[in-house]
Amino acid sequence: MADISTINRIDRIDQETRSAVLDELDWEPRVRPHEIGVTVTEGVVTLTGRVDSYAKKWAAERAAHRVGQVRAVANDLTVRLATGAERADPEIAAAVGHALEWHAFVPVEQLEITVSQGWVTLDGEVEWEYQRRAAEQAIGQLTGVRGVSNGITVRPAVRPDGGRLAQRIVDALARHRATDAERVTVRVHGDTVLLGGLVHSMPERAEVEQVAWSAPGIREVQNHIAVAPILH
Repeated sequence: MADISTINRIDRIDQETRSAVLDELDWEPRVRPHEIGVTVTEGVVTLTGRVDSYAKKWAAERAAHRVGQVRAVANDLTVRLATGAERADPEIAAAVGHALEWHAFVPVEQLEITVSQGWVTLDGEVEWEYQRRAAEQAIGQLTGVRGVSNGITVRPAVRPDGGRLAQRIVDALARHRATDAERVTVRVHGDTVLLGGLVHSMPERAEVEQVAWSAPGIREVQNHIAVAPILH
């Protein structure tokens, strides 16, 4: 059981983290900080309140993740569309189709789009994880969208080279200054990458995962990396 001094230090760090998140939200031009409530418990940030677009909800989440002491983010923000921003589902579906058609990295012909009460659901298959992410990000910026469920699966066109791929991922991590490759473990089983180890921030953890997803032939990345912020 933690002693009083340890509990007091954790509370102090949580207060410092909350202050940093609030400052980052204030710095983020796409959100209005007064609309968002922030609580922090042992490095886990919870966002509450109402915003008038899904894009703002996503931007607030990204802002919280940028703070170094944050271990995880629970995004409980609700989207209540501003007056004049509501769109009928057929109109949203058409806008989604156009947005994906104009996005250079999204193979729209392989995707299925469903819209219900402003909530967009994506299904289908793509060859790379970056295509999956690009589709969701393109849709999240559209007026009238209340939320996005990304059911797209990654099905690579090539088979991974299991014998060398783990080392290639480690080498790629070593080339990135954003992370310390020596603290990360990489294993490859078939078309799945298993990540372990320790990093000091959520952005660093996400960076490692993104590097792993860039490996050819990978269908799944299981990210078990722990986040332990540097305590002062």
